[in-house]
Order: sequence, then structure tokens, then C-alpha cells
Amino acid sequence: MGRDKAWLDVGDGVPIVRRVAEVLASVADEVFVVANDERFATLGLRVVPDRFPEGGVLGGIATGVGAAAHERVLVAACDMPFLRAEVFRLLAERAEGADVVIPRVGEDLEALHALYTRACLPAMERALASGKMRVISFFDEVRVRVIEEPELRTVDPALRSFTNVNTPEELAAAIRSG
Repeated sequence: MGRDKAWLDVGDGVPIVRRVAEVLASVADEVFVVANDERFATLGLRVVPDRFPEGGVLGGIATGVGAAAHERVLVAACDMPFLRAEVFRLLAERAEGADVVIPRVGEDLEALHALYTRACLPAMERALASGKMRVISFFDEVRVRVIEEPELRTVDPALRSFTNVNTPEELAAAIRSG
């Protein structure tokens, strides 16, 4: 993208990261940002330094799960401008008996739009310690519930929640689609 995606505007003057935080605040008791950039404090949210800065996405998720005050942690990427609270509510409703509740869109598991419990933390840390940085690298050690596309479409028919912006073209398309 050439710039920090969290601070992009999709046409309404609101940075994507603020949009994400607002959606999460509507379904969660606690919202914070895992980042090693104090600019995020301007959002009025707690900023938790990434404990695993070389650990990629898994390191960030593990940091968030470890820093959360609650057993269940909803995770969202900061480049998804059209998140819907209903998707997160669905994940929470389906969490009983699972350590990870993760959507699958097409063939892709949406690791940055999922629910993780504190029970995942030891397995996450073992994966990171052994150099495994793929989010799914610890899934064989925990109870995973996958929410398939048809069920996701019951709360987000066009699956817009899973739209992210990685290129200037995707940003332009997001702005056009509003």
C-alpha cells in the first residue's frame, strides 16, 4: 500500500482502525490495540506493545490474548473497513466448547477476524518458540470450530466484513462501494 493501512480513510473521514474499534466496542467489554506504535493511543484505547514483534500475525494475536482481561478475545485486523458486529456476535454465540472460532470464506480461514480463548495461549507460545508463525500452526493442540460461509452469510450476506484493503486499487474500490 505504501502507507499504514490502519489510518486510511474509505471516504467518510474516519480511519479504518477507528471504524474497527467502534464495531468491536459494540460487542466487547474491552477494546485495545496490539502495536508498537504509540500513534494508536490517539484513539483513546489502551495500546499493548507486541510481545512477539518477530512473530508476525500469530505473535500479535498471542499478545492480545495474553493482555485481555477476559477469557474470550475477539480479534480483528485494522484494514477491514466494513466489519459487522453481527459476525462477531455469531462467533461469540458459537464459542461454547471451542478454543478458536474462526470463519472460513472460500478456502481461507480468517485468522484476523476470529475468536480465541486464553486456553490457546500456551499452544501459541510453543508455536512461536519453535519458529512457527502461521496462525494455524497451533490449531492441532486446541479445539477449533470453523464457521462456514453459508452460516456467515446469514449475518453478512455479501461477506463485506471480510473485505480488506491491501493495495491502492482495493482502497479505491472500497471507497466506491462505500
